[in-house]
Amino acid sequence: DITRSEDRIAELKREYGEIEKKANDIASKISQKRINAAKTLEEQVGNCLAFLEMPKVRFKVLVDKSDSFGPRGKDNVCFMLSANPGEPLKDLSKIASGGELSRTMLAIKSILLDKDNVGTMIFDEIDAGISGQAALKVGNRLKSVAKNRQVICVTHLAQIACMADCHLQIKKTTDSDRTYTEITPLDNDGRKNELARIIGGNVTQSALKTAEELLNTYNQSN
Repeated sequence: DITRSEDRIAELKREYGEIEKKANDIASKISQKRINAAKTLEEQVGNCLAFLEMPKVRFKVLVDKSDSFGPRGKDNVCFMLSANPGEPLKDLSKIASGGELSRTMLAIKSILLDKDNVGTMIFDEIDAGISGQAALKVGNRLKSVAKNRQVICVTHLAQIACMADCHLQIKKTTDSDRTYTEITPLDNDGRKNELARIIGGNVTQSALKTAEELLNTYNQSN
């Protein structure tokens, strides 16, 4: 090995060069596939966000080439978002509110239903700043995502809660200067009462009737 060290170094450099060229070729092909997929994803996520009552939001996938290799090639990929007209695109993870982030993630996941293997998804604040028809659309999309995975959603809107397969009521109580969280599974009557409370603050006959209509229309029929 010592006497042939120079030959061995030259051989290793040659092998390194061949492997590096092959890796660069593969990385270039992956980059092009990412760029093509990014355009499709941008369009589909944009359409889904419009459906979720966020028509002014701009979503972009930035594929930035790197000089060095990483575990997934030579690209840095970033999701960019402009929440309001006139605002520049910025890194989604840094500028989006909880509600915007949740709805954007819901849009992405609903598009990639058969592309990932995430078993459980948790959405919090997805109902922030929405109500009425928008809430029904979010609920419908959540229910669609939940067909092949577990979806846990923390919500204060009856239009979303009524579409769940399982409804858990979460309450905080204080006893002897300590705070406890109580989680109670609700049966059908319990769900009607809780939805009525969410709708009107007080459980009135009118609110109960609305809650029952929501359950019958958007849950049991599905």
